[in-house]
Amino acid sequence: MSYEKVLQASKIVVGTKQTVKALKKGIATEVIVAKDADPMLIRKVSEIAEEVNIPIILVESMKKLGESCGIEVGAATVAIIN
Repeated sequence: MSYEKVLQASKIVVGTKQTVKALKKGIATEVIVAKDADPMLIRKVSEIAEEVNIPIILVESMKKLGESCGIEVGAATVAIIN
């Protein structure tokens, strides 16, 4: 499951703004998106990830994704970076 990928990743960025920045800089290797996130929030992330051919992995819950990142709030998107 992708929550484990987040836990095992050595470097991540959390949140839509940081994910977009990582995608534009070309340092993101994968993007994880919560299905229950607001579609308006994640649309830009999805569009940019598709443009630069970075895989998008969907997970069920913003809450669980946030917990996997070690934060106490939900996370809509997370980028695994190199």
